[in-house]
Amino acid sequence: MTRQTTPLIDDDALDDLEREFVGRVRGRVLEIGAGDGENFGALHPDVAWVGLEPDPARRAELAIRAREWRHDAAPIDGVAEAIPLPDASVDAVVGTYVLCSVADPAHALAEVRRVLVPGGRVVFVDHVVAPPHTVKRVVQRLATPISARVCHGCHWDRDTAAALAGAGFAADDVRRLRVRSMPFGSVPTLLFDGHAS
Repeated sequence: MTRQTTPLIDDDALDDLEREFVGRVRGRVLEIGAGDGENFGALHPDVAWVGLEPDPARRAELAIRAREWRHDAAPIDGVAEAIPLPDASVDAVVGTYVLCSVADPAHALAEVRRVLVPGGRVVFVDHVVAPPHTVKRVVQRLATPISARVCHGCHWDRDTAAALAGAGFAADDVRRLRVRSMPFGSVPTLLFDGHAS
């Protein structure tokens, strides 16, 4: 039996795929952990964007960039585990490199479900845990306490695909990739486009 390999890509190819996935959402879109607005160029022009960002410095930069991209809504101060929006108030939720860094992924995904309209769409891009019984997975487990402290809370060893399934999100398009990176070798990455089932 042959083992199926995960495609190895570079950062440019990953950027193209991220833009494609983020560009699929429509309607009122909540971006959790919106950072400093790197996804604005990928969003469809008709999107009514709402951004959630807990870091004050990033949120200030996000507000400037949101105005530059003609998004009227001011970024919201908040965390994914307690989204300050009403139930069923957004059509889609986007998060890029967020689920690897939230304090409680299950709680964050429950909040995402709560604010989504029934059947609403989710797009997530994240660093994820390597396959079981691999050296990469062992390295991730050892490195995560350090990466969580120095890389904005990033946990390299989270099984985001399992968390999304456990939270009741059905996959429409899932890509599992390895992204070239130095000095640690390839980084397992997940692109998930799905909906609340």
